[in-house]
Amino acid sequence: MSATLSRFLGFLLLAGILAACSGGGEGMPEPGKYEDIKKTRFLSKNSGETTSLLGDPDKKDSQGAGIGVNGFLWRASLDTISFMPLISADPFGGVIITDWYAPPESRDERFKITVYILGRDLRADGVRASVFRQLRVAGGDWIDAAVEKHTQIEIEDAILTRARQLRVAGLQ
Repeated sequence: MSATLSRFLGFLLLAGILAACSGGGEGMPEPGKYEDIKKTRFLSKNSGETTSLLGDPDKKDSQGAGIGVNGFLWRASLDTISFMPLISADPFGGVIITDWYAPPESRDERFKITVYILGRDLRADGVRASVFRQLRVAGGDWIDAAVEKHTQIEIEDAILTRARQLRVAGLQ
């Protein structure tokens, strides 16, 4: 990965974290509480009716109600990474940021994922995942480590597969 791309991704990550930390946060679910996010509702500015934050996956247009990205990709992303604690989930910008997660079988290794949903269409190029990995060294400090490219692709494929399942279920 080039230094410029690395700096850009770092900037995006920092911007997402800062955005998540500002703005009061009252009424927002605790980070990592996926079930709370699924139940979150907000008041639509146009109609005054309450709409699900995840959109209505039963709608045939696959757009979801009240979110800026494809509702199926959004929900599939949350489903796919639901085992990791969430830091931020922005349905209007289409960015989901997890906190560090250490698998139970490997406490000296941890991962963090940022998912970007890139549009309102259910397309193979509509989702991108960035995976970060750190290893614990002697003394307890964490250092960045390389992530195999296929890890990112496998996460994106899992999200796309789940989104297709949600769409098919919604059409029946």
